[in-house]
Amino acid sequence: MHETDMTKALIITLKDWWDTQPEKPHVSHVHLIVGKFTCVEPISLQFAFEVQTRNTFLDGAKLVIQETPLVAFCHSCQKDYEPEIGIQYACPDCRSPMDDIRSGRELKIDRVEYKMQSVTL
Repeated sequence: MHETDMTKALIITLKDWWDTQPEKPHVSHVHLIVGKFTCVEPISLQFAFEVQTRNTFLDGAKLVIQETPLVAFCHSCQKDYEPEIGIQYACPDCRSPMDDIRSGRELKIDRVEYKMQSVTL
């Protein structure tokens, strides 16, 4: 289950950012962009995030995942197409092999929603 390792890397990245903030923000949402061709299971990623962030600076934060489809470009036909993952990767019109992936491999933090902690004196 590589989702567990991906979640660990995500938490480390967020912690590095969080540690640089002069006032430690309360993170409410972490938005990720995940491509279909990464073979990441969003449900597994959600679960791993929920478990691994308990009792941390991310406790209670929601992971919001936006999936992007696998889109390839056929140079012979000069058009985009969406291959069927695990079934057919060649161009559906001319059967040229998939060699130019335009989207579907993304795995990145899109944005982080947070509030600054208020201090009462």
